[in-house]
Amino acid sequence: MLTAPEPVIIFDTTLRDGEQSPGCSMARAEKLRVARALAELGVDVIEAGFPAASRGDWESVNAVAREVQGAVICALARCNREDIELAAQALREAPRHRLHVFLATSAIHRQHKLNMAQDEILRLAVDAVRIARDLCADVEFSPEDASRTELEFLAQVVEAVIDAGATTVNIPDTVGYTVPDEFAELFRYLRKNVRGIERAVLSVHCHDDLGMAVANSLTAVVAGARQIECTINGIGERAGNCSLEEVVMALKTRATFFNVSNRVQTTKLYPTSRLVSSITGQPIPRNKAVVGENAFAHESGIHQHGMLKHHSTYEIMRPEDVGLTRSHLVLGKHSGRHAFRERVQELGFALDELEFNRVFEEFKALADKKKELFDGDIEALVLRAEGHAAGPWSLLGLRTVADSAAPAEAHVRLQHADGRVVERSARGDGPVDAAFKAIEAATGIEASLRKFELRSVSVGEDAQGEAIVYVEYNERSYRGSSVSTNIVESSTMAFLEVLNRIELSQTSLRSREERAGGARVQPAAV
Repeated sequence: MLTAPEPVIIFDTTLRDGEQSPGCSMARAEKLRVARALAELGVDVIEAGFPAASRGDWESVNAVAREVQGAVICALARCNREDIELAAQALREAPRHRLHVFLATSAIHRQHKLNMAQDEILRLAVDAVRIARDLCADVEFSPEDASRTELEFLAQVVEAVIDAGATTVNIPDTVGYTVPDEFAELFRYLRKNVRGIERAVLSVHCHDDLGMAVANSLTAVVAGARQIECTINGIGERAGNCSLEEVVMALKTRATFFNVSNRVQTTKLYPTSRLVSSITGQPIPRNKAVVGENAFAHESGIHQHGMLKHHSTYEIMRPEDVGLTRSHLVLGKHSGRHAFRERVQELGFALDELEFNRVFEEFKALADKKKELFDGDIEALVLRAEGHAAGPWSLLGLRTVADSAAPAEAHVRLQHADGRVVERSARGDGPVDAAFKAIEAATGIEASLRKFELRSVSVGEDAQGEAIVYVEYNERSYRGSSVSTNIVESSTMAFLEVLNRIELSQTSLRSREERAGGARVQPAAV
């Protein structure tokens, strides 16, 4: 007979470890959008960032701490007083908050990165936990690269930090090196050999370098871990982290086997996944488990026949469980407000009346251009409306001329927030290049284009195209995106969004130069 399911804490680090993934950096407003979505999703802990990394990261963590309700807000710090105090200050307005301190323990890191002996590592870890505990009742400690640390020394560190006041001890597989059986033995060893282990929650944090982050995390749960650290869509350093949607649905689908529970509202997984994908500019692979486009698609005749007989023949989850529906082709230009509202809600989005009215008007305008509207089209409209941040420049007009025998030409008409209207023309190697050059001439900002991507957000010859641009300006990287059935227009709007970000960031930087504190440090690799 099964005992009552034990709760497992879902610790989301999308805003910290996930953001460290190349190309996934987020502005403060974007971090707030993701944090609010995570709180609505029902995660227990949101790791909002690494405050000592930069002034901007401190401000983002502080904003999440002030404005996001419903979850414990956590911040990362190295094992030194300055980092810990900065993190505590950033978190001080959160009703519930946690300080997360880390220090590498493996022989490889001790020798090649830290140049420290075991006794020095032990002393620093204990001192840091004590400092953090004086500032916060909820303290987590992570021995970085734990999976490659000698078992006896790891047990010694874990026991010492629990005695110093750590309430959670996280065991990271920092480089994705371990395998399930080996990792399970590590957790069993700690539970058997660490005195006082019952006074702390054992946590797991896995990377996906060998494609086993989810499997290793689930194995750790079987071996006694009661917190899982993960990210939306599995984003993170190198190959990424344990994927939240995959590990949560594994626990739900195999509930009888794992016999644990969690607070995640799984019907919000799909919209949250799409939100993070839109903000970070990282497309979700079609074959991605749980939230990929093909996750609930069936093309094989044998599979289709089985599905018609009973869904369980080839589906171990229902699409409704993760916030998806069966329908793809649903709306067109004759659809009314009620049908559109229902479809938006079925896709898992909640809009207030003002946002709904704006999106509905954009939907009607798009429906006049497209023969058929798909779920992807509606998602793009909603996400664009939710993420719209007015910048100093707005596009009043765009005209391009492309001729195979001559350079392309573009003419743009922009309006600044101060009332100025500026018109400029330029030539380029194509209409997109010409439009970019005209916008640079109009705004006076010259940025280096590093990457340009186009992808379809739906299907068909009249599908909407999402343009994503990555630029570099003053040694900083910026990303912008936009969606339209006209790819030249979406490319132009994406580039203008980037230049707006640059102008806003430069204005913000100038205004806080005198009070900016701390130099940029290397990202944490917990």
